Amino acid sequence: MRHIVASTIMLSSILFPVVAHASSSPDDATASTPNLRVSTGVIAPSLVGSISIQLPEGLPQSFMPVDAQVGLSLTVDASGQPQNVKVVKSANPYWDARIVDAIQKSHFRPGKVDNMPTPVDLNLTVNVAY
Repeated sequence: MRHIVASTIMLSSILFPVVAHASSSPDDATASTPNLRVSTGVIAPSLVGSISIQLPEGLPQSFMPVDAQVGLSLTVDASGQPQNVKVVKSANPYWDARIVDAIQKSHFRPGKVDNMPTPVDLNLTVNVAY
């Protein structure tokens, strides 16, 4: 296996200069260049702060699942508010409802494209732990 990887790396370094040299021709200078959109980048939304859910009085801690995960699908709008929060992977209905409620009350830094806030569809995994 090591011989195959080593030969692949050596062969690729030999071919790069050839490809670079072969791609430049005198005709390329006279060809028209297409108008390309230059982007300053895409920044994903991020949660501001952390989320905590309080257990109701009298509910034993054993009721809380250990290392459970809840998968959510949502849209973070241009102002950072979560919209259309839906459970795609359930832990149990009791915790799903509380996690959806906590996410709907939370705030995100909005996603940005070219430094402009924009709505972003997001898949979020919430780890349930105590």
